[in-house]
Amino acid sequence: MVDKRRVVCPNCDSINAVPTDRPAEAAKCGRCHAQLFQRRPIDLNATQLQKHLSHSDVPVIVDFWAPWCGPCRAMAPIFAQAAQTLEPRARFVKVNVDENPQAAREYGVQGIPALFAFRAGKVATRHSGVIDSVALRNWVQQLES
Repeated sequence: MVDKRRVVCPNCDSINAVPTDRPAEAAKCGRCHAQLFQRRPIDLNATQLQKHLSHSDVPVIVDFWAPWCGPCRAMAPIFAQAAQTLEPRARFVKVNVDENPQAAREYGVQGIPALFAFRAGKVATRHSGVIDSVALRNWVQQLES
């Protein structure tokens, strides 16, 4: 029997079972046929975030941000580059705290940008402020083990 890992579709939020013996980069959603890993951060609302966290077997890296925040705008290209180079080893998502204050409250976000790394739906590590790409890569490597 082939092992599978659950991945939530970034397009339709369907839960997919992806065989571990196949390249994750080529995986497509069984419902909408979108690529499951698009090598870019995806914008999620609070409800979608909960679905991705509770139904994903890959680590989820979350950037809590706001459009008016200068450091958040500085963090955006670093986060996008990390998604481009590190997916499908992890899922990279962005949550706008102005549009989703309940998600920010739930995780105790006090300053932005706030980066959270989740493993199996639980906070594994967090960082407030801008972080470099090396530190993001180290987060993903730690979450994989």
